[in-house]
Amino acid sequence: MKNIKNILFDCDGVLYQDLEAVFGQVSKKMTEYISKKLNIDLIKAKELQTNYFHKYNTSLNGLMIHHDILPEEFLKYVHDIDLSFMKKDLALREELEKLNIKKFVFTNGSREHVKNITTHLGIDDLFDGIFDIVDAEFHPKPEAKAFDLMVEKFNINPNETLYIEDIAKNLSIAKERGSTTVWLINNEYWGKKDSEKDFIDYKIKNLSLFLKEIRLLKNS
Repeated sequence: MKNIKNILFDCDGVLYQDLEAVFGQVSKKMTEYISKKLNIDLIKAKELQTNYFHKYNTSLNGLMIHHDILPEEFLKYVHDIDLSFMKKDLALREELEKLNIKKFVFTNGSREHVKNITTHLGIDDLFDGIFDIVDAEFHPKPEAKAFDLMVEKFNINPNETLYIEDIAKNLSIAKERGSTTVWLINNEYWGKKDSEKDFIDYKIKNLSLFLKEIRLLKNS
């Protein structure tokens, strides 16, 4: 931990953990979008959405491959959600502020979605950069291309980087590149898949407490 100079945070399921309240809305809008665009009923749309997610790591990736969906239009539609229920996370803000390490968000979602989430959490001013699916040229995590483009954009050394994810398998390429990997424990089917693999260095339950531990270790 003493050598860590950068932290990568996934957004959904990491910066906040009530995934159903947020991503439940996003998922519903994805189903609606697919239904309208492909002129199929909601049940078939949901099946397609799920199948593409499992096969291509994001539903959008599958839609672009098979249906020439315009990604910007899709992202704008599915991330137009209501976050009025989300409260500011004062504990997380305090630990992010105190931790003298560069902090980045690395997401398969859109920049606008990250800004929406972080603004509602009250932490939007504490990150050194956001890398979204557009920056990744629509290569979703855990594709190597996405990780390598992110490293290039932020000009960081993977060996000095800690990466925190709720989807365990997304950590595989980071470990290959020399990063320290952290899985935020959850019971989501897709989140815990491959969570027993050896490309995960740490498993944590509470993000704020983990950041506090890092700070105390680095200051000791």
